Amino acid sequence: MNPKALIVGISGQDGGYLAKLLLDKGYEVHGTSRDGTASPCGNLELLGVKHRITLHSVALSEFKSVFSVIDLVRPRELYNLAGQSSVGLSFTVPMETFESIAVGTWNLLECLRMLKLPIMLFNAGSSEVFGNTPQGGSEETLFRPRSPYATAKAAAHYSVANYREAYDLFCCTGMLFNHESPLRPARFVTKKIVAAAARIKLGSPEKLPLGRIDIQRDWGWAPEYVEAMWLMLQQNKPDDYVIATGVSTSLQDYVAKVFEHLDLNWRDFVTLSPGLQRPSDIDISFGQTAKAERILGWKAKVQLPEITARMVEEELRLQRDQKP
Repeated sequence: MNPKALIVGISGQDGGYLAKLLLDKGYEVHGTSRDGTASPCGNLELLGVKHRITLHSVALSEFKSVFSVIDLVRPRELYNLAGQSSVGLSFTVPMETFESIAVGTWNLLECLRMLKLPIMLFNAGSSEVFGNTPQGGSEETLFRPRSPYATAKAAAHYSVANYREAYDLFCCTGMLFNHESPLRPARFVTKKIVAAAARIKLGSPEKLPLGRIDIQRDWGWAPEYVEAMWLMLQQNKPDDYVIATGVSTSLQDYVAKVFEHLDLNWRDFVTLSPGLQRPSDIDISFGQTAKAERILGWKAKVQLPEITARMVEEELRLQRDQKP
C-alpha cells in the first residue's frame, strides 16, 4: 500500500509544494482546510494536483474536529502547516494568532497521544522565535520572540518537544527561516514587492510604499524547504532542525534585485512609510544549518538572485495573462 500523509493547512504555499512532493513519491495525500468542500485551494490547482488530493474540513482550534479527521485518515505522516502566518497581522490579532498556532498544535499532539497510532508529526516552526540572530540561529540558540506570532510559534515548539519526551511520540519541529516562491500570498512583503514591480514594468504609475528596508533576512526557496520537512520524518529518531540558506540579505538588496531584473531603478519607485513599521521587529536573521546538512543531508541550493528572478518572471507572466 502507498504511504498515507495528512497535511493540515494544505492550501498555503508550503502545503501545495509538499502535496506535490509527496504525490510524486507515491503517497496517498489528504489535506485539511476550514471548509474542505468549498475551499478554492488555488495553489493546488496551479500545481495541477488538486484532483489527486482528498480534502477534509477541520477547525484546528476545535479538538473534536481534529480528532475525527486524524482517526478517519490514520496517516503515517502528519504535517502541521496551519495557523495564522503573518507576523505583521499578529500584532493586530494576537489572540487569534496564538489560538490558531499554539492551541492548534496542542490539539494535534493530544490526538496523537490518545489515539496511540504510529503517526509521525512534523510541526512547522519559525525562525521568528529566535529574534535577532547576528551570529546565526541554531538548534541551541535561545528564543527571544519579538511578535505575537513568534510567541505562539515558541509555545508550539516547546509543546512538541514536551510531548516527544513525555509520551515518546515521533514529533519534530523544523525552525524554518523565510522561504519564498510565486505561491506566496499577496500580504507578504516579498510578494508585495514583486507584484508592484511587475505592474510598474507593465505601465502602472504607482509607487511602492515600504516600512524598514534595512532589516536583514535569510531567504530560501520554498520547494526545497518542504523536502526538508519530509526528510525529518524519514529519520530513525525525531529531532528539531534549523532549515535556512545561511545567508542574510537586506530587504533593500532584495528590492534592488527585483527591480534590477526588470531593468528598473528601485529608488525611482519606492517610498518609505513609517506607518508600515511593526511595533517591534527583527534587525538581522539567518540560520546555521550544520545539523540539517550532517543528519538530513539537506542543504539549500537556490539562492536569492535566482529566487527573485523566478518570482518576477512568473508574476510578469500572470499579469500579462490577466490583461484584457
